[in-house]
Amino acid sequence: MARWLWLSALVLVIDQATKVAALLWLEPHVPLPVLAPVFNLTLLFNEGAAFSFLADAGGLQRWGLAAFALAMSAALGVWLVRLPRTERRLAVALALVIGGALGNLIDRVLYGHVVDFIQVYLPFIPLRLFNPWPAFNIADSAISIGVAFLLVTTLREGRSRA
Repeated sequence: MARWLWLSALVLVIDQATKVAALLWLEPHVPLPVLAPVFNLTLLFNEGAAFSFLADAGGLQRWGLAAFALAMSAALGVWLVRLPRTERRLAVALALVIGGALGNLIDRVLYGHVVDFIQVYLPFIPLRLFNPWPAFNIADSAISIGVAFLLVTTLREGRSRA
């Protein structure tokens, strides 16, 4: 199932290309409305993990999160190559997570932070926490979609076995 690593590579290329474009064309912290009022491009830098978790950890999180991403990518890669050919859905999920994790890993190593630029407002959720939703990038999207797909696939398999 190593053949599914093309999907990881595609996520990685798209992620890095969009981050370079964001760095070249956007000013930090200045929203560029795309579909006002629900979607902006806003260049932000995240030194932590999801939702800026550990962003104030004093710098050690850079290498700790990088090591974690590398270890998880390796473990998921081993899982992927050992999958039977019939496990295509699981392979897609793993490939998406691997590509996203490597995309953010590259940012951490090169810049010391992750480049985020997609900003979404969710007006139907009346909480300030979600308006705007914390900025994210293509790698984050691939990880989220991959994990959701992994959960759905795993739960379906569990039900069919039961």
